Amino acid sequence: MDQANPFETPKTFAVHRAEYLVGFAVSTGLIIAHFSEIRWWVWIALFLYIDLIGYIPGAIAFKRSGGRPVHKAYYVLYNVMHSLITQAAVVGLWCWWIGPEWALLAIPWHLSGDRGLFGNFTKSFALPYEPVRHQGYLRLLDDLGLAHPKPVGHTFDPEPVGHLPATARTTAPAAAPAAAAGADAAGAGGLAGATGGERPVSTAAR
Repeated sequence: MDQANPFETPKTFAVHRAEYLVGFAVSTGLIIAHFSEIRWWVWIALFLYIDLIGYIPGAIAFKRSGGRPVHKAYYVLYNVMHSLITQAAVVGLWCWWIGPEWALLAIPWHLSGDRGLFGNFTKSFALPYEPVRHQGYLRLLDDLGLAHPKPVGHTFDPEPVGHLPATARTTAPAAAPAAAAGADAAGAGGLAGATGGERPVSTAAR
């Protein structure tokens, strides 16, 4: 919500989505107003290519994974293809090489619809590819005294297989040295017990 707290609550997220709904409404109005001037095969191609490259491959991988993490390349594809910066560059190059046309409205219509209607923004490597409620976020809302968002209906909501909390990821490596130290101590104790608590003496000393 600010630079010190870079997260959103359900209400601020709704306000954020509403801003894109305005863009979606403006795009829809322009499409209707210039309906007869749009080259519709171009409009459809521009609308579909974003998801054909940026979303569908990751969605297929996510469904096949059974809830386990998918490759980060799918996240990168989604974020690049659904970036306002990327698509602004596409529109600019199109206007330069081919010329401006109303079919380009497919791009802002797609992006503003994704954000405003469906609430889909940039995907984080730390979260599942598809929207799934995260226990850490739910605990944060509890601390703030706020209601939880509704589940989205995945069978493995809220915690998909393989997406470990940060504490589990950081404490797991530390457990190995502790276990090794325990094994060394146990070995030393066993040796002491076998020799009656005395240090072993070499035959040369005798």
